[in-house]
Amino acid sequence: MADRRRINGPVGATVPPVYDSPPPPKTNTEKDEESVRKIFLQTGVTPSASGSAYLELVNPDSTGPSNTSLKLSCTVHGPRALPRSAPFSPHIILTTHVKYAPFATKQRRGYLRDSSERDLGVHLETALRGAIIADRWPKSGVDIIVTIVEGDQDRHAPESQRDDSWDTMNVLSGCITVASAAIADAGIDCVDTVAGGVAALVAKDATSRPSVVIDPAIADYHKIYAACCVAYLPTRDEVTNIWFKGQLPGADMMLYNNLIERSLVACRIANKVVVTTLKKTIKPEEEVS
Repeated sequence: MADRRRINGPVGATVPPVYDSPPPPKTNTEKDEESVRKIFLQTGVTPSASGSAYLELVNPDSTGPSNTSLKLSCTVHGPRALPRSAPFSPHIILTTHVKYAPFATKQRRGYLRDSSERDLGVHLETALRGAIIADRWPKSGVDIIVTIVEGDQDRHAPESQRDDSWDTMNVLSGCITVASAAIADAGIDCVDTVAGGVAALVAKDATSRPSVVIDPAIADYHKIYAACCVAYLPTRDEVTNIWFKGQLPGADMMLYNNLIERSLVACRIANKVVVTTLKKTIKPEEEVS
């Protein structure tokens, strides 16, 4: 029997009426291939969790009321002892959970995780497992929950031009970065702060030649041929996860290596933001002591 007291929201996207002058037309500014969008990162946003972090990507070309294109919230619960019925494990049991909010994308998301969200959770677990010192907590578990408050897509684009498959690359990169900051905020020992970065082979218009850019804003390009998301430990110079999607023209291995190298550049930039944010949380405690 259906619950008649619950008011379900609309399945598709809805636009509220705005009685105002139309916004100015969007200007396509030339984005430097070596530049990334500004990152806002804050730790300690959820006091009830062991560690938490919040991340936003700033979209300078946005004409709406919000100039952000990606919003992520991460909470870490643990380490905590496993139940007595659980088998003995000499390492910590890492569990990752990635979920889109129902209003995060143009197409309303369900309350249960779909295949894309489960894939994001698997890649996130692989990226973080190489950074955490797992043997410090035998027979313990930690839960890492990432909520995607707003996806990285153009909400004003027509429905026919919507392609969520490329948005998951930027989402995974942000999940890795925000989870790394939340783990550090929880005081879990790691060999290094892992950071995520994305590089893509794109074409700006129908007549231009494909070029490799870092941190691509999907709505700003005519076509995307391939994209690569890398999880990287800068101090140890190690890669913990690589996710490649698409097809390169002519299966050029040098172009594939170039995508990896440009992704590492984006990882180093994101890692600087993580380190700077963590330093800001430590300095007030040092001043009090």
